[in-house]
Amino acid sequence: MTLFITSPQVSAVLFVCVAHVLWRIYRLLARVYGSPLRILPGPPAPSWIYGHMKQIVSEENAVLPDKWFEQYGKHFLDRDFFMTPRLWTLDPRAIQYVLAHPYEYPRPEGKRKMHLKILGRGLLFVQGEEHRLQRRILNPAFGPAQIRDLTEIFVRKSIELRDIWITATKDGIARVNVTKDLSRMTLDVIGLAGFGYDFHALDPLEKHNELGVAFRQLFSNAPPVSSILPLLRDLFPVLKLIPSKRMAVALRAAAILRRVSKNIVGDRKAEVMREASGKHLNGVERKDLQGRDLLTLLIKANMARDIPESQKLSDDAVVGQIPTFLLAGHETTSTATTWALYALSQKPDIQQKLRDELLAVSVDTPTMDELMELPYLDNVVRETLRLHCPIIMLVREAQHDDVLPVSEPFTDRLGNTHNEIRIAKGEKVVIPILAFHRSKDIWGEGALEFKPERWDNPPEAISAIPGVWGHLLTFLGGPRACIGYRFSLVEIKALLFTLVRAFEFELGVPSADIFIRTGPVQRPSVRSAPEQGFQLPLLLKPCKIA
Repeated sequence: MTLFITSPQVSAVLFVCVAHVLWRIYRLLARVYGSPLRILPGPPAPSWIYGHMKQIVSEENAVLPDKWFEQYGKHFLDRDFFMTPRLWTLDPRAIQYVLAHPYEYPRPEGKRKMHLKILGRGLLFVQGEEHRLQRRILNPAFGPAQIRDLTEIFVRKSIELRDIWITATKDGIARVNVTKDLSRMTLDVIGLAGFGYDFHALDPLEKHNELGVAFRQLFSNAPPVSSILPLLRDLFPVLKLIPSKRMAVALRAAAILRRVSKNIVGDRKAEVMREASGKHLNGVERKDLQGRDLLTLLIKANMARDIPESQKLSDDAVVGQIPTFLLAGHETTSTATTWALYALSQKPDIQQKLRDELLAVSVDTPTMDELMELPYLDNVVRETLRLHCPIIMLVREAQHDDVLPVSEPFTDRLGNTHNEIRIAKGEKVVIPILAFHRSKDIWGEGALEFKPERWDNPPEAISAIPGVWGHLLTFLGGPRACIGYRFSLVEIKALLFTLVRAFEFELGVPSADIFIRTGPVQRPSVRSAPEQGFQLPLLLKPCKIA
């Protein structure tokens, strides 16, 4: 059968396409020139297409926002792609307002839709009532009692990594890329503690499995922060019809991730039913809510017959938690521990003081309570998560016209005084986590110094920082604060406890050779070996323990 397209049909299609493009351009110009944020000061944009995006990413060590805050004050305006305005603010009241209203200020829509498509309907990416339901069901799995039970996994895997490094140093000092090894260790931990799956990432034979390979492919294939292509595909959906090698790889990896995740969930369900069959003929009950991993606990809660159906998750939502656990609980924890070892390698006196405290503990396998009772270890972790927080900034998008409260009046670029910040629907607010943690107004002149002792008498100004833990923004705050912050803290402490007792750490390259490539996660690279990607080479010397 022959398909004929008449001239009027072609004209109609062209008209619709042109009208859509013109409408998009009109919306863009209205946002650029009609934004209520235009009254704020800010740096001149070097590009009409890229705004400040390339400039921010190209600057090493994420220092550009610090410079701009110092130059323009607590509130300034920069430009996203196509000159669309973004608000940066160091006002704790404004940030608290945004964090307290996460459904009015969600992740930017384009990125959230892409994450949903690739990673599924996990806690990180769903919105509104669906998020409230997931959060309510998942909360017990991340409580102190459950993390206490998981600490054995943290310690066991920390010891496994320690033993690998002991082998590497059997002939004396060894140079080790701690970034790589810590990443392998935390992948094993999130697999076992998160959903009872062993990646064997620390296996010396480097066994590969389907889920691990798919996960690495998915996130090693992510587009650069300064890439404009995802935005263009979102603005003009017809561009999604053009084949993309990067997207094809991501979708293949995501398909494997979903398939294996479904199999894991199915296996856990079957195990729960077998376990319950000898106890309750009618199924699982609320009192049975214990499990050896977070997913098993979630599945038991979801299958309990004395919990209303309206308070349970769909199968897709349960499956979606596995990629969520991987994304949230893997690289961030390994990166934080990497930076802790970096800081200790730069401060031998702090390293030795910490080691003395850790060696005073009489066991190699501490409990969670024993780890949490070590004050200097706690100070070191707090200071690491302040000065070297893995996530340096987040972006949120206003869902409607709004007014942000501020803690004190400010002056705009025209000299007028304001007691609030007006923001329009669709405009973005940057939560500058690292800039907050390095602000001299909050932390004093020594803000850039790694000084764990500051936490013995922290500045009063930090009480205004709206974080869920430690008066820091590392784990955010509000209804979408990091649900797994206890998990991460205890895992970091278990790692430091085990490794610092066993080794002395020195930097394996000159300190000037270490730099940070600005990106979603703050990870170290070596200037003289950029082709090797993210890495932190340290010299490890075994400690002689009496």
